[in-house]
Amino acid sequence: MTYPNTQLFINGQWQDAADGRSLAVFNPATGKEIGRVAQASKADLDKALEAARKGFEVWRDMVPVERAKIMRKAAALIRERAAEIAPLLTQEQGKPLVEAKGETLAAADMIEWYADEGQRVYGRLVPSRFKPEMRQMVVKDPVGPVAAFTPWNFPINQVVRKVGPALAAGCSMLVKAAEETPAGPAAFIKAFADAGLPPGVLGLVYGNPAEISGYLIPHPVIRKVTFTGSTPVGKQLAALAGQHMKRVTMELGGHAPVIVCEDADIQLAVKSAGAAKFRNAGQVCISPTRFLVHESIKNEFAQALAKYAQGLKVGDGLAEGTQMGPLANPRRVTAMAELHEDAVKKGATVLTGGKRIGDAGNFWEPTVLVDVPLEARVFNDEPFGPVAGIRSFTDLNDAIQEANRLSFGLAGYAFTKSLKNADLLTRRIEVGMLWMNMPAMPNAEMPFGGIKDSGYGSEGGPESLEAYLNVRSVAIMNV
Repeated sequence: MTYPNTQLFINGQWQDAADGRSLAVFNPATGKEIGRVAQASKADLDKALEAARKGFEVWRDMVPVERAKIMRKAAALIRERAAEIAPLLTQEQGKPLVEAKGETLAAADMIEWYADEGQRVYGRLVPSRFKPEMRQMVVKDPVGPVAAFTPWNFPINQVVRKVGPALAAGCSMLVKAAEETPAGPAAFIKAFADAGLPPGVLGLVYGNPAEISGYLIPHPVIRKVTFTGSTPVGKQLAALAGQHMKRVTMELGGHAPVIVCEDADIQLAVKSAGAAKFRNAGQVCISPTRFLVHESIKNEFAQALAKYAQGLKVGDGLAEGTQMGPLANPRRVTAMAELHEDAVKKGATVLTGGKRIGDAGNFWEPTVLVDVPLEARVFNDEPFGPVAGIRSFTDLNDAIQEANRLSFGLAGYAFTKSLKNADLLTRRIEVGMLWMNMPAMPNAEMPFGGIKDSGYGSEGGPESLEAYLNVRSVAIMNV
Protein backbone atom coordinates (compact mmCIF):
# COMPACT_ATOMS: atom_id res chain seq x y z
CA MET A 1 0.00 0.00 0.00
CA THR A 2 1.58 3.28 -1.13
CA TYR A 3 2.12 6.30 1.08
CA PRO A 4 2.72 9.70 -0.57
CA ASN A 5 5.21 12.43 0.17
CA THR A 6 3.33 15.43 1.54
CA GLN A 7 3.71 18.98 0.26
CA LEU A 8 2.66 22.34 1.66
CA PHE A 9 -0.65 23.81 0.49
CA ILE A 10 -0.34 27.56 -0.05
CA ASN A 11 -2.64 29.86 -2.02
CA GLY A 12 -4.46 26.93 -3.58
CA GLN A 13 -1.28 25.19 -4.76
CA TRP A 14 0.56 22.09 -3.55
CA GLN A 15 4.28 22.88 -3.36
CA ASP A 16 7.58 21.83 -1.85
CA ALA A 17 9.28 24.02 0.73
CA ALA A 18 11.04 27.04 -0.77
CA ASP A 19 14.41 25.76 0.41
CA GLY A 20 13.64 22.13 -0.43
CA ARG A 21 13.80 20.87 3.16
CA SER A 22 11.74 17.86 4.25
CA LEU A 23 11.28 15.54 7.23
CA ALA A 24 10.96 11.76 7.40
CA VAL A 25 7.62 10.09 8.22
CA PHE A 26 7.71 6.69 9.95
CA ASN A 27 5.22 3.83 10.21
CA PRO A 28 4.80 3.16 13.95
CA ALA A 29 4.00 -0.50 13.31
CA THR A 30 7.37 -1.14 11.67
CA GLY A 31 9.55 1.81 12.67
CA LYS A 32 10.49 2.24 9.01
CA GLU A 33 10.45 5.46 6.98
CA ILE A 34 7.49 5.53 4.59
CA GLY A 35 7.62 9.04 3.16
CA ARG A 36 8.68 12.66 3.50
CA VAL A 37 6.88 15.87 4.46
CA ALA A 38 7.88 19.36 3.34
CA GLN A 39 9.34 21.59 6.08
CA ALA A 40 8.17 25.19 5.74
CA SER A 41 10.62 28.06 5.90
CA LYS A 42 9.87 31.66 6.88
CA ALA A 43 9.49 32.47 3.19
CA ASP A 44 6.79 29.78 2.91
CA LEU A 45 5.00 31.13 5.97
CA ASP A 46 5.02 34.66 4.57
CA LYS A 47 3.41 33.40 1.36
CA ALA A 48 0.84 31.42 3.34
CA LEU A 49 -0.01 34.41 5.54
CA GLU A 50 -0.51 36.72 2.59
CA ALA A 51 -2.69 34.09 0.93
CA ALA A 52 -4.75 33.74 4.12
CA ARG A 53 -5.24 37.51 4.25
CA LYS A 54 -6.50 37.67 0.67
CA GLY A 55 -8.51 34.47 1.04
CA PHE A 56 -10.30 35.90 4.07
CA GLU A 57 -11.41 38.96 2.10
CA VAL A 58 -12.99 36.69 -0.52
CA TRP A 59 -14.52 34.11 1.86
CA ARG A 60 -15.85 36.74 4.29
CA ASP A 61 -17.88 38.38 1.54
CA MET A 62 -19.43 35.18 0.23
CA VAL A 63 -22.98 34.66 1.46
CA PRO A 64 -23.33 31.78 3.95
CA VAL A 65 -25.41 29.71 1.53
CA GLU A 66 -22.58 29.74 -1.03
CA ARG A 67 -20.00 28.89 1.61
CA ALA A 68 -22.21 26.01 2.71
CA LYS A 69 -22.39 24.61 -0.82
CA ILE A 70 -18.60 24.36 -1.04
CA MET A 71 -18.34 22.83 2.42
CA ARG A 72 -20.98 20.24 1.60
CA LYS A 73 -19.20 19.33 -1.63
CA ALA A 74 -15.95 18.89 0.32
CA ALA A 75 -17.76 16.64 2.81
CA ALA A 76 -19.10 14.50 -0.03
CA LEU A 77 -15.60 14.12 -1.49
CA ILE A 78 -14.19 13.11 1.90
CA ARG A 79 -16.90 10.49 2.24
CA GLU A 80 -16.25 9.18 -1.29
CA ARG A 81 -12.51 8.97 -0.61
CA ALA A 82 -12.70 7.46 2.88
CA ALA A 83 -11.43 4.07 1.69
CA GLU A 84 -8.34 5.80 0.23
CA ILE A 85 -7.75 8.23 3.12
CA ALA A 86 -8.12 5.76 6.01
CA PRO A 87 -5.02 3.65 5.14
CA LEU A 88 -2.93 6.83 5.17
CA LEU A 89 -3.96 7.45 8.78
CA THR A 90 -3.20 3.89 9.76
CA GLN A 91 0.23 3.90 8.13
CA GLU A 92 1.34 7.19 9.69
CA GLN A 93 -0.42 7.02 13.06
CA GLY A 94 -0.95 3.32 13.76
CA LYS A 95 -4.65 3.13 14.64
CA PRO A 96 -6.65 0.17 13.28
CA LEU A 97 -8.11 0.68 9.84
CA VAL A 98 -11.69 0.58 11.15
CA GLU A 99 -10.91 3.47 13.52
CA ALA A 100 -9.19 5.42 10.75
CA LYS A 101 -12.17 5.02 8.44
CA GLY A 102 -14.53 6.03 11.25
CA GLU A 103 -12.47 9.16 11.89
CA THR A 104 -12.61 10.08 8.19
CA LEU A 105 -16.35 9.55 7.83
CA ALA A 106 -17.02 11.47 11.06
CA ALA A 107 -15.11 14.42 9.59
CA ALA A 108 -17.48 14.48 6.61
CA ASP A 109 -20.48 14.47 8.94
CA MET A 110 -19.00 17.31 10.96
CA ILE A 111 -18.33 19.49 7.92
CA GLU A 112 -21.92 19.03 6.77
CA TRP A 113 -23.22 20.06 10.18
CA TYR A 114 -21.06 23.18 10.21
CA ALA A 115 -22.10 24.04 6.66
CA ASP A 116 -25.67 24.28 7.93
CA GLU A 117 -24.80 25.93 11.25
CA GLY A 118 -22.92 28.70 9.45
CA GLN A 119 -26.26 29.79 7.97
CA ARG A 120 -27.60 30.34 11.47
CA VAL A 121 -25.13 32.97 12.66
CA TYR A 122 -27.59 35.64 13.73
CA GLY A 123 -27.26 39.09 15.21
CA ARG A 124 -30.24 40.77 16.84
CA LEU A 125 -32.26 43.98 17.00
CA VAL A 126 -32.51 45.68 20.38
CA PRO A 127 -35.34 48.17 21.07
CA SER A 128 -34.08 51.64 21.94
CA ARG A 129 -34.71 53.12 25.36
CA PHE A 130 -34.37 56.62 23.91
CA LYS A 131 -36.29 57.11 20.66
CA PRO A 132 -38.36 54.79 18.47
CA GLU A 133 -36.54 55.96 15.34
CA MET A 134 -33.23 54.76 16.77
CA ARG A 135 -32.26 51.31 15.47
CA GLN A 136 -29.85 49.27 17.64
CA MET A 137 -28.20 46.18 16.18
CA VAL A 138 -25.85 43.47 17.40
CA VAL A 139 -23.73 42.38 14.45
CA LYS A 140 -21.54 39.26 14.24
CA ASP A 141 -18.59 39.22 11.83
CA PRO A 142 -15.80 36.67 11.23
CA VAL A 143 -12.75 37.47 13.33
CA GLY A 144 -10.26 37.07 10.48
CA PRO A 145 -7.44 34.69 9.49
CA VAL A 146 -6.84 31.91 12.02
CA ALA A 147 -3.72 29.92 12.90
CA ALA A 148 -4.55 26.33 13.89
CA PHE A 149 -2.14 23.90 15.52
CA THR A 150 -3.19 20.24 15.53
CA PRO A 151 -1.73 17.02 17.06
CA TRP A 152 -0.81 13.58 15.73
CA ASN A 153 -3.26 11.37 17.63
CA PHE A 154 -6.28 12.28 15.47
CA PRO A 155 -4.76 13.74 12.29
CA ILE A 156 -8.11 14.51 10.64
CA ASN A 157 -10.49 14.78 13.59
CA GLN A 158 -8.51 17.54 15.26
CA VAL A 159 -8.21 19.48 12.00
CA VAL A 160 -11.92 19.30 11.18
CA ARG A 161 -12.85 20.53 14.66
CA LYS A 162 -11.05 23.77 13.80
CA VAL A 163 -11.69 24.06 10.07
CA GLY A 164 -15.43 23.40 10.42
CA PRO A 165 -16.41 26.32 12.67
CA ALA A 166 -13.81 28.68 11.18
CA LEU A 167 -15.03 28.26 7.60
CA ALA A 168 -18.67 28.29 8.69
CA ALA A 169 -18.11 31.62 10.45
CA GLY A 170 -16.40 33.12 7.39
CA CYS A 171 -12.76 32.97 8.51
CA SER A 172 -9.74 31.80 6.56
CA MET A 173 -7.39 29.35 8.29
CA LEU A 174 -3.76 28.33 8.14
CA VAL A 175 -3.31 24.84 9.59
CA LYS A 176 0.00 23.69 11.09
CA ALA A 177 -0.60 19.95 11.32
CA ALA A 178 1.66 17.35 12.92
CA GLU A 179 4.80 16.39 11.00
CA GLU A 180 4.48 12.78 12.20
CA THR A 181 1.07 12.37 10.54
CA PRO A 182 0.98 14.66 7.49
CA ALA A 183 -0.82 12.74 4.73
CA GLY A 184 -4.21 12.50 6.47
CA PRO A 185 -4.64 16.26 6.94
CA ALA A 186 -3.39 16.84 3.39
CA ALA A 187 -6.01 14.46 1.97
CA PHE A 188 -8.68 16.18 4.08
CA ILE A 189 -7.72 19.64 2.83
CA LYS A 190 -7.40 18.42 -0.77
CA ALA A 191 -11.13 17.67 -0.69
CA PHE A 192 -11.80 21.35 0.00
CA ALA A 193 -9.50 22.43 -2.81
CA ASP A 194 -11.23 20.04 -5.20
CA ALA A 195 -14.62 21.31 -4.01
CA GLY A 196 -13.79 24.80 -5.24
CA LEU A 197 -12.65 26.56 -2.07
CA PRO A 198 -11.12 29.91 -3.13
CA PRO A 199 -7.30 30.10 -2.94
CA GLY A 200 -5.93 31.17 0.42
CA VAL A 201 -9.03 30.32 2.44
CA LEU A 202 -7.40 27.16 3.74
CA GLY A 203 -3.65 26.58 3.94
CA LEU A 204 -1.49 23.76 5.29
CA VAL A 205 2.10 23.91 6.52
CA TYR A 206 4.51 21.64 8.36
CA GLY A 207 7.88 22.23 9.99
CA ASN A 208 9.51 23.08 13.29
CA PRO A 209 6.58 23.54 15.73
CA ALA A 210 8.24 26.11 17.97
CA GLU A 211 9.51 28.17 15.04
CA ILE A 212 6.17 28.15 13.23
CA SER A 213 4.07 28.99 16.29
CA GLY A 214 6.58 31.65 17.31
CA TYR A 215 6.20 33.30 13.91
CA LEU A 216 2.48 32.86 13.19
CA ILE A 217 0.97 33.77 16.55
CA PRO A 218 2.47 37.29 16.83
CA HIS A 219 2.00 38.03 13.12
CA PRO A 220 -0.49 40.86 12.49
CA VAL A 221 -2.37 38.90 9.81
CA ILE A 222 -3.43 36.25 12.34
CA ARG A 223 -6.39 37.30 14.47
CA LYS A 224 -7.16 34.07 16.32
CA VAL A 225 -5.22 31.03 17.52
CA THR A 226 -6.58 27.54 18.14
CA PHE A 227 -4.48 24.72 19.58
CA THR A 228 -4.93 21.10 20.61
CA GLY A 229 -2.13 19.48 22.58
CA SER A 230 -0.47 19.27 25.95
CA THR A 231 -1.23 21.66 28.79
CA PRO A 232 2.36 22.96 29.15
CA VAL A 233 2.64 23.84 25.44
CA GLY A 234 -0.89 25.25 25.42
CA LYS A 235 -0.03 27.60 28.28
CA GLN A 236 3.03 28.84 26.39
CA LEU A 237 1.05 29.51 23.22
CA ALA A 238 -1.82 31.13 25.11
CA ALA A 239 0.64 33.43 26.87
CA LEU A 240 2.21 34.38 23.54
CA ALA A 241 -1.21 35.04 22.02
CA GLY A 242 -2.16 37.13 25.05
CA GLN A 243 0.84 39.39 24.53
CA HIS A 244 -0.61 40.26 21.11
CA MET A 245 -4.29 40.33 22.15
CA LYS A 246 -5.15 37.32 20.00
CA ARG A 247 -8.23 35.35 20.83
CA VAL A 248 -7.55 31.66 21.59
CA THR A 249 -9.29 28.31 21.84
CA MET A 250 -7.31 25.74 23.82
CA GLU A 251 -8.14 22.01 23.96
CA LEU A 252 -5.46 20.68 26.28
CA GLY A 253 -4.49 17.58 28.26
CA GLY A 254 -6.80 15.39 30.32
CA HIS A 255 -6.71 12.65 32.93
CA ALA A 256 -10.28 11.40 32.84
CA PRO A 257 -11.74 9.85 36.01
CA VAL A 258 -14.12 6.91 35.74
CA ILE A 259 -16.42 6.49 38.74
CA VAL A 260 -18.04 3.05 38.97
CA CYS A 261 -20.70 3.14 41.67
CA GLU A 262 -21.85 0.22 43.82
CA ASP A 263 -25.05 -0.15 41.78
CA ALA A 264 -23.35 0.03 38.37
CA ASP A 265 -23.89 -2.49 35.60
CA ILE A 266 -20.40 -3.98 35.69
CA GLN A 267 -20.48 -5.53 32.23
CA LEU A 268 -21.70 -2.28 30.71
CA ALA A 269 -18.96 -0.37 32.54
CA VAL A 270 -16.25 -2.78 31.36
CA LYS A 271 -17.46 -2.82 27.77
CA SER A 272 -17.94 0.96 27.54
CA ALA A 273 -14.91 2.12 29.49
CA GLY A 274 -12.72 -0.66 28.07
CA ALA A 275 -13.52 0.31 24.50
CA ALA A 276 -12.82 3.96 25.28
CA LYS A 277 -9.65 3.16 27.23
CA PHE A 278 -7.89 1.14 24.53
CA ARG A 279 -9.17 3.05 21.51
CA ASN A 280 -6.21 4.40 19.54
CA ALA A 281 -3.95 2.63 22.05
CA GLY A 282 -5.09 5.06 24.75
CA GLN A 283 -3.68 8.04 22.84
CA VAL A 284 -6.86 10.04 23.26
CA CYS A 285 -7.22 13.27 25.23
CA ILE A 286 -10.58 12.08 26.60
CA SER A 287 -9.39 8.53 27.30
CA PRO A 288 -10.53 7.03 30.64
CA THR A 289 -7.45 6.85 32.86
CA ARG A 290 -8.24 6.90 36.61
CA PHE A 291 -10.73 4.16 37.49
CA LEU A 292 -12.41 4.77 40.87
CA VAL A 293 -14.48 1.69 41.70
CA HIS A 294 -16.66 1.03 44.75
CA GLU A 295 -14.87 -1.41 47.05
CA SER A 296 -17.76 -3.89 46.96
CA ILE A 297 -17.31 -4.51 43.23
CA LYS A 298 -13.66 -3.55 42.74
CA ASN A 299 -12.31 -7.08 42.37
CA GLU A 300 -15.06 -8.19 40.01
CA PHE A 301 -14.65 -5.08 37.87
CA ALA A 302 -10.86 -5.28 37.82
CA GLN A 303 -10.83 -8.93 36.77
CA ALA A 304 -13.41 -8.27 34.06
CA LEU A 305 -11.45 -5.30 32.68
CA ALA A 306 -8.25 -7.36 32.70
CA LYS A 307 -10.01 -10.12 30.78
CA TYR A 308 -11.26 -7.55 28.28
CA ALA A 309 -7.73 -6.21 27.80
CA GLN A 310 -6.29 -9.70 27.38
CA GLY A 311 -8.81 -10.42 24.63
CA LEU A 312 -7.78 -7.50 22.44
CA LYS A 313 -5.93 -8.34 19.23
CA VAL A 314 -2.88 -6.06 19.04
CA GLY A 315 -1.01 -5.63 15.78
CA ASP A 316 -0.48 -3.62 12.61
CA GLY A 317 -3.54 -1.47 12.05
CA LEU A 318 -3.74 -2.64 8.43
CA ALA A 319 -3.99 -6.31 9.44
CA GLU A 320 -7.39 -7.96 9.46
CA GLY A 321 -9.03 -8.06 12.89
CA THR A 322 -6.59 -5.73 14.66
CA GLN A 323 -8.32 -4.03 17.60
CA MET A 324 -5.40 -2.01 18.95
CA GLY A 325 -2.43 -0.75 16.98
CA PRO A 326 1.00 0.50 18.04
CA LEU A 327 1.80 3.65 19.95
CA ALA A 328 2.50 6.50 17.57
CA ASN A 329 6.21 6.92 18.27
CA PRO A 330 9.07 5.49 20.36
CA ARG A 331 8.65 8.29 22.92
CA ARG A 332 5.33 6.81 23.99
CA VAL A 333 6.87 3.36 24.54
CA THR A 334 9.49 4.88 26.81
CA ALA A 335 6.79 6.80 28.67
CA MET A 336 4.72 3.63 29.21
CA ALA A 337 7.72 1.76 30.58
CA GLU A 338 8.53 4.57 33.00
CA LEU A 339 4.93 4.95 34.21
CA HIS A 340 4.56 1.20 34.67
CA GLU A 341 7.82 0.83 36.59
CA ASP A 342 6.89 3.73 38.86
CA ALA A 343 3.42 2.32 39.64
CA VAL A 344 4.71 -1.15 40.48
CA LYS A 345 7.54 0.25 42.57
CA LYS A 346 5.01 2.23 44.60
CA GLY A 347 2.75 -0.74 45.25
CA ALA A 348 0.38 -1.26 42.32
CA THR A 349 -0.50 -4.81 41.31
CA VAL A 350 -0.33 -5.82 37.63
CA LEU A 351 -3.39 -7.76 36.50
CA THR A 352 -2.37 -7.89 32.86
CA GLY A 353 0.08 -6.31 30.44
CA GLY A 354 2.94 -4.05 31.38
CA LYS A 355 5.46 -4.98 28.68
CA ARG A 356 6.54 -3.97 25.24
CA ILE A 357 5.48 -6.35 22.47
CA GLY A 358 8.31 -7.47 20.19
CA ASP A 359 11.25 -5.47 18.91
CA ALA A 360 9.75 -3.96 15.76
CA GLY A 361 7.38 -1.02 15.97
CA ASN A 362 5.98 0.70 19.04
CA PHE A 363 3.69 -1.92 20.54
CA TRP A 364 2.71 -2.02 24.23
CA GLU A 365 0.48 -4.56 25.92
CA PRO A 366 -2.96 -3.40 27.05
CA THR A 367 -2.30 -2.95 30.76
CA VAL A 368 -4.51 -3.01 33.86
CA LEU A 369 -3.12 -2.02 37.27
CA VAL A 370 -5.05 -2.36 40.52
CA ASP A 371 -4.60 -0.79 43.96
CA VAL A 372 -2.67 2.07 42.41
CA PRO A 373 -1.44 4.48 45.11
CA LEU A 374 -2.32 8.14 44.69
CA GLU A 375 1.34 9.13 44.58
CA ALA A 376 1.99 6.94 41.51
CA ARG A 377 2.72 8.98 38.40
CA VAL A 378 0.04 7.16 36.42
CA PHE A 379 -2.57 8.72 38.74
CA ASN A 380 -1.12 12.19 38.35
CA ASP A 381 0.42 12.52 34.88
CA GLU A 382 -1.67 11.98 31.76
CA PRO A 383 -0.62 8.47 30.62
CA PHE A 384 -1.68 8.85 26.96
CA GLY A 385 -1.32 5.13 26.40
CA PRO A 386 -3.06 1.76 26.95
CA VAL A 387 -2.80 1.76 30.75
CA ALA A 388 -5.77 1.63 33.13
CA GLY A 389 -5.20 2.28 36.84
CA ILE A 390 -7.80 1.18 39.42
CA ARG A 391 -8.45 2.34 42.99
CA SER A 392 -11.39 1.64 45.30
CA PHE A 393 -13.65 3.99 47.24
CA THR A 394 -16.35 3.58 49.87
CA ASP A 395 -18.12 6.93 49.77
CA LEU A 396 -19.15 8.60 46.50
CA ASN A 397 -18.13 12.02 47.82
CA ASP A 398 -14.59 10.71 48.30
CA ALA A 399 -14.55 9.49 44.69
CA ILE A 400 -15.74 12.89 43.49
CA GLN A 401 -13.05 14.59 45.56
CA GLU A 402 -10.39 12.38 43.97
CA ALA A 403 -11.85 12.95 40.49
CA ASN A 404 -11.47 16.71 41.05
CA ARG A 405 -8.08 16.55 42.76
CA LEU A 406 -5.98 17.17 39.65
CA SER A 407 -5.81 20.38 37.67
CA PHE A 408 -7.17 18.58 34.59
CA GLY A 409 -10.84 19.08 33.72
CA LEU A 410 -11.43 17.72 30.24
CA ALA A 411 -13.57 14.57 30.38
CA GLY A 412 -15.07 12.19 32.91
CA TYR A 413 -17.15 9.01 33.02
CA ALA A 414 -19.53 7.46 35.53
CA PHE A 415 -21.63 4.32 35.84
CA THR A 416 -24.66 4.16 38.13
CA LYS A 417 -28.34 3.21 38.06
CA SER A 418 -29.22 5.83 40.67
CA LEU A 419 -30.75 9.13 39.61
CA LYS A 420 -29.55 10.61 42.90
CA ASN A 421 -25.96 9.60 42.11
CA ALA A 422 -26.27 10.83 38.54
CA ASP A 423 -27.52 14.20 39.72
CA LEU A 424 -24.70 14.54 42.26
CA LEU A 425 -22.08 13.58 39.67
CA THR A 426 -23.54 16.01 37.13
CA ARG A 427 -23.29 18.88 39.58
CA ARG A 428 -19.96 18.10 41.20
CA ILE A 429 -17.57 16.56 38.65
CA GLU A 430 -15.34 19.36 37.35
CA VAL A 431 -14.98 18.45 33.68
CA GLY A 432 -16.05 19.96 30.40
CA MET A 433 -17.56 16.67 29.17
CA LEU A 434 -19.17 13.94 31.25
CA TRP A 435 -20.52 10.64 29.90
CA MET A 436 -22.60 8.37 32.15
CA ASN A 437 -23.41 4.73 31.47
CA MET A 438 -21.87 4.98 28.01
CA PRO A 439 -18.55 5.38 26.20
CA ALA A 440 -17.44 8.78 24.95
CA MET A 441 -19.63 9.82 22.04
CA PRO A 442 -18.64 13.35 21.02
CA ASN A 443 -20.46 14.83 18.05
CA ALA A 444 -20.74 18.06 16.11
CA GLU A 445 -23.85 19.23 17.94
CA MET A 446 -22.35 19.16 21.43
CA PRO A 447 -19.60 21.32 22.97
CA PHE A 448 -16.16 19.72 23.02
CA GLY A 449 -13.63 21.21 25.41
CA GLY A 450 -12.35 21.34 28.96
CA ILE A 451 -12.15 23.54 32.03
CA LYS A 452 -9.35 24.25 34.52
CA ASP A 453 -5.94 23.34 33.04
CA SER A 454 -7.60 21.43 30.22
CA GLY A 455 -8.20 24.63 28.33
CA TYR A 456 -11.08 26.87 27.41
CA GLY A 457 -13.46 27.37 24.52
CA SER A 458 -15.46 24.81 22.60
CA GLU A 459 -14.76 22.84 19.45
CA GLY A 460 -18.29 21.55 19.03
CA GLY A 461 -21.85 22.80 19.01
CA PRO A 462 -23.05 26.30 18.14
CA GLU A 463 -20.73 27.56 20.88
CA SER A 464 -17.69 26.74 18.74
CA LEU A 465 -18.62 29.32 16.12
CA GLU A 466 -18.70 32.12 18.68
CA ALA A 467 -14.92 31.93 19.09
CA TYR A 468 -14.54 32.80 15.39
CA LEU A 469 -16.88 35.80 15.47
CA ASN A 470 -16.55 39.41 16.53
CA VAL A 471 -19.62 40.80 18.24
CA ARG A 472 -20.21 44.47 17.45
CA SER A 473 -22.78 47.03 18.57
CA VAL A 474 -24.24 49.35 15.92
CA ALA A 475 -26.77 52.14 16.57
CA ILE A 476 -28.39 54.19 13.80
CA MET A 477 -30.53 57.25 14.28
CA ASN A 478 -32.90 58.00 11.43
CA VAL A 479 -32.64 61.68 10.51
